[in-house]
Amino acid sequence: MKNLEPSDEDLLERFQRAAFNYFMEHANDENGLVADKSTQGAPASIAAVGFGLSGYPIGVERGWLTRDAAAKRTLATLQFFWNSEQSEDPFATGYKGFFYHFLDMKSGKRVWQSELSMIDTALLLAGILVVGTYFDQDGANEREIRHLADAIYARVDWQWARGGQATLRQGWKPEAGFLHYGWEGYSEAIILYVLGLASPSHPITDDCYEGWTSTYQWENIYGQEFLYAGPLFIHHFSHAWIDFAEIQDPFMREKNCDYFENTRRATFVQQEYARRNPYGYEGYGENCWGFSAGEGPGYKNIRIGSKTRQFFGYTARGVPFGPDDGTICPSAMLSSLPFAPDITLAALRHLSSHYPQVIANHALPSGFNPTFQSIDPTGLVTEGRLGLDQGITLLMIENFRSGLIWKLMRQCPTIANGLSRAGFAGGWLK
Repeated sequence: MKNLEPSDEDLLERFQRAAFNYFMEHANDENGLVADKSTQGAPASIAAVGFGLSGYPIGVERGWLTRDAAAKRTLATLQFFWNSEQSEDPFATGYKGFFYHFLDMKSGKRVWQSELSMIDTALLLAGILVVGTYFDQDGANEREIRHLADAIYARVDWQWARGGQATLRQGWKPEAGFLHYGWEGYSEAIILYVLGLASPSHPITDDCYEGWTSTYQWENIYGQEFLYAGPLFIHHFSHAWIDFAEIQDPFMREKNCDYFENTRRATFVQQEYARRNPYGYEGYGENCWGFSAGEGPGYKNIRIGSKTRQFFGYTARGVPFGPDDGTICPSAMLSSLPFAPDITLAALRHLSSHYPQVIANHALPSGFNPTFQSIDPTGLVTEGRLGLDQGITLLMIENFRSGLIWKLMRQCPTIANGLSRAGFAGGWLK
């Protein structure tokens, strides 16, 4: 009998196209803002905009979007961010070159009293640098894209974002000033520091990056020695834009490792945790893993058999130290593709065959929870899709398939300069 199973390439094409479609279906064409979530009334997330901008070149190269259409969408986005209000007004779009985490989809003004977010601005800027590099032709739209990309990046006051402290702050609010915490421990913030170090106008000093890496935590878990962070998104987000294979900063040189290899090890820690399944959740196994930030069943305690299970809503799940409520984040699993393709593809096929209701039309939800389903058959899949999940899925599949985003950012002087100032050397930086 003929094998009807799709090839790996066909399977990845379907999931990647579904992720790309999120940015076609949940963006405001007039200003380029992308919804944080697919549910009605959701505000825009500036980080989701960064992923969307990065995705437009993928769409062009895959034949899903014409170059002219992609350039027009990109230009509308950059014009909005350049022209939107930058002030201390609580309903502005940004301040000091940074932008508020969540914005109204139509007006672009701050919503939810959200913070001026340094990391989310960095993810937005990463997307802006992608399009500033990709659109290199001589037409009027592409010239303006390059001009605005440079201008938006140069406007950011990275020194101000230190708030007088040794390292960058995580956020600022007009009502109260800087948030009372910075970046401690390994996180998704490498891209943040790289951009801050490379700034042509307001760069941070080298000791700022050194101060952050001094808070790192190196662990040995399940026989894997690696730079610890529990949720998988931490091991993915900066990697969406920067190819860390065989380049090392001082910390990684000392450990005889690099951040790419570190993420590979973190992926196997995730798989091993699911295989051991220390808390006895339903569904976990060597082909069912992926613990990260995302939606869950909601905050509630429920008696299931002899145990009281605690479930969460949106939270950053991580292993092996938790939190863990039985929720799997499929985008975190699929985004591990460049680092551990064999186990990722096996997990993707397991998901497709055992939980087809989770991946209707190949569009990944934020999470699914087989344990919660045992008491509520309708509660397996979380409501709606998250822009960040779709974005990291889109970019990481492409980096596995063609390396497009990594190739573009290797051509971007800002990235090379920032990495060099942080002490990275070797590999493609030669």
